[in-house]
Amino acid sequence: MKELLTAVREGRKQAVPALVAGLDRAGRRVALTELKSLRKEARGWDWQQRAAAQNALLVAGAGCHTGAAACAAWIGGRDLRDWSSTPYPLVLTVLADRDPAWLADLAHRLAARPSMASTDADYRFVAELVRIAQCPMPVTDTIVEAWLSYVGSSRWQGNKRNPLIEVLRADPHLTAMVPRLFEGSEPPSALYWYDDPDSGDHWPAALATLAAEGMLDRAVLVDGAVKRLLRGGKPGSLRFYLAVVRALGLTEEEENARVPDWSGMAGDGIAIVAGHAQEVLSRLDARGELTTRVLAEVSGSVLFRTEKKLVRAQLVLLGRVLRRDASTADELLPVVAEAFGHEDMDIQERALKLTARHLRSAGDTVREVLVVAAAQLGPMHRAAAREVFGDLLDEGTAEEPYEETLPPVPSARLVGPAPETVAELVEEVAALVNSRSREVGSFERALDGLIRHARTDRTALTAALREAMAGQWWLDDLRLEQVDRWFTRNPGGLDLVAAALLGRMSFRSVHDGINRWTAAGTCPHAALDGVMHARLWEAAGFATTGRVPFLLATPTWHTGSLDPDELVERLRAYHRLGVRPGPADFAQALLRVRRSGSLRAAADAALLGTAEGDRLASWLRADTPVAPVLRHRPDSDRPTSGTWWQRSATGARRVLLATKERLDIQQEFPRAFHWLGRPHLPDQSPCYHGAARSEHWLAALPEDGEALAAWMVPTLMHGADDGPDGGAWVLPGLAEAGGPAADAVHLALAYGLGARHPEDRLSAVDTLLVLAAQGRLDARLLGRELAVLVDHDLVKPNRLADSARTAAATGAYRTVLSVLTAALPSLLAYDKAPHGLGDVLAVAAACAERCGPVASEPIAGLAATAGRRGSSQLVRQAARLLAASGPGYGGEAADGDSQKVVISARSTRNPSVTMRS
Repeated sequence: MKELLTAVREGRKQAVPALVAGLDRAGRRVALTELKSLRKEARGWDWQQRAAAQNALLVAGAGCHTGAAACAAWIGGRDLRDWSSTPYPLVLTVLADRDPAWLADLAHRLAARPSMASTDADYRFVAELVRIAQCPMPVTDTIVEAWLSYVGSSRWQGNKRNPLIEVLRADPHLTAMVPRLFEGSEPPSALYWYDDPDSGDHWPAALATLAAEGMLDRAVLVDGAVKRLLRGGKPGSLRFYLAVVRALGLTEEEENARVPDWSGMAGDGIAIVAGHAQEVLSRLDARGELTTRVLAEVSGSVLFRTEKKLVRAQLVLLGRVLRRDASTADELLPVVAEAFGHEDMDIQERALKLTARHLRSAGDTVREVLVVAAAQLGPMHRAAAREVFGDLLDEGTAEEPYEETLPPVPSARLVGPAPETVAELVEEVAALVNSRSREVGSFERALDGLIRHARTDRTALTAALREAMAGQWWLDDLRLEQVDRWFTRNPGGLDLVAAALLGRMSFRSVHDGINRWTAAGTCPHAALDGVMHARLWEAAGFATTGRVPFLLATPTWHTGSLDPDELVERLRAYHRLGVRPGPADFAQALLRVRRSGSLRAAADAALLGTAEGDRLASWLRADTPVAPVLRHRPDSDRPTSGTWWQRSATGARRVLLATKERLDIQQEFPRAFHWLGRPHLPDQSPCYHGAARSEHWLAALPEDGEALAAWMVPTLMHGADDGPDGGAWVLPGLAEAGGPAADAVHLALAYGLGARHPEDRLSAVDTLLVLAAQGRLDARLLGRELAVLVDHDLVKPNRLADSARTAAATGAYRTVLSVLTAALPSLLAYDKAPHGLGDVLAVAAACAERCGPVASEPIAGLAATAGRRGSSQLVRQAARLLAASGPGYGGEAADGDSQKVVISARSTRNPSVTMRS
């Protein structure tokens, strides 16, 4: 046995099978105990030593296990796997003496493990076990993914690439694996990545060919692909299933048998799937297989879609049926009338013409329904609608006064007190640690609870924590140096404090940690992380010494804000007990305390007669932002104005904001907070955090939304260009933050409204509506910011239109129109309009038709744009907005506050145009 352990330590994996074979059953059990200890020990080795031994350890452990379940867990252990060359041939050697039933059990257990889908070697290993055991091939998502990897690697022989169809024909497990391709949540990417879709050397074509040859069941492929299209999913995976359907070339009988499926896809599928379903429905109608009722039902869903091509195609199909059979008018015309409310003016016009063409075939009851639906038509079509419906239109379309719909203003939620009993506290701490959750309220009350109970009931707390934390790696039999090293690199969260409390960190490590996070990082994310890390190390020190009774910085509200009267009472309790606050804890408390309207609290703090009371009083009376944002005017390109326009590598300008210096933060706060008080010119290069999120960044400065917004603007800027999704998560939090919502918040919101990813635009829309509901939205400022960003190619008009359309659909038509009205004068001033401006005008026109004009002055350039020749989307929508706004609303801008167009050389889109206020 000693020789085996020595060979494993030295990484001599080739010697392991012979050494394992020399052990009897009892010897293997004893060796396994030593191997498990060695495995734990190896976790603390440096990576080179661990990498050298892990293959030998994997083989030895597999050979010493006598149970298939335990053996599968050992082989599938992530810490024992070599992602480049797992020694499966040696594992098969040490398992050669096992019973076939045992090997079959092992194969099925391995196939169920998610870790067994990394390389094609995993599949070959399981397939070899199946061959030896003569058992059915286990078919799981894991093994199917490994099989696809195996098929891909099998195509290559040297530099020659074999056709996929030949590899699949020779595969013995083809018929077992293929049906599973249509059953998982998402197909592996290997299925739909290919160089040339037209070459035929790809999965859809290969599957269709094998079905035609009889090697695969065609019905299984058809049913599987159609059901996956109906179920929905990611566009990439659905394109694969659609390609399978098209490659199979469904027969008339196969299409006729699935009418409900095509109807569901047309109404709810992604655009490419819905388009294919429409084609099938059109063929079904031509063959007489589509009933009028089914056509009406599916049309009702399709006409609500935003894709104009799909809506137009559906109207064409409805028109064909109405021409062929006039008796369908009573059932189909009410469906056509649903398009009267479509956002696109051309769709409305098509629906109105189709209705007019077949109105004579409709009964009186249907006419009344159509008249009511015609109320949705915009002013551009009212005259044509009167010609169709006559006096009935005026009788049935009495307009109600417009009322703006905004969401309720979010109310601050109180953070509950720390758990009163040790049992409640430990349960909450364990849940937060295991879930890695950092929800501010729960995290802060649990952190405060640890400090409180560590002072009053340490013995019960440590006993309960040790039991609740069982399974945490830092409670294993590891050297303290290893735990210290881990938490030094990654302070984590409550687990750091719990580890210190349970004695799983050295005193020196906690002491060094308190002093280590003294210099913040190079970006706001790292700086705010540094603030949190400083607090955690300080709390770990409090937990081990029991020096303070509770934390000062525990917030009062869910945003992280702290009531000033509550902070005064906490300082009074500290003074009564003769306790000095922790520097990081008190600094965080100052940053969280609500400063506005707190003069009485300032007077009470001054009466405490302590240094901390005096500092709090001075802080509340000053009511100065932590990081004042430089004033920003969208018409200036000098950094002294607050706007920092940098050029990227491609020459595009970046509109960012700078923040001023706060000397008192650098002089009086712990060094971990100094970054917050330094002057900062924004950096256009993305930091390594990308679109990472942490609620604690917002909770660190809950009363300084402007500073946070200025620091987060670079991330939002990249999210509007080529950055990752998720960067706009911060915007709803900024709407709830204290302090004014001025230049920085509105610039951040402008970037969010033009974000590249739809999810980010939804976050921005939510923020826009909340700010409007709070009465903190400056629509003119936001509109001007949007115009600047469009002018500098930082925001695309079509994305802005999508955000505006989404916001308007909630009922906030006046709010949206106010923003767009402020942006349009600059956007209409281009000699060549930016792509997507017609969409922006369409949203503005739809809003004006709902709520009427929002300002008395005209929109500069609107009349000129509407008067251009041609019938482009831009011209038609400008005319529509002009008609909805009333006479005199489309003239040139008046003097005063409205924007004017002047000659300048600063515009990156149009060198002759910029804005001045």
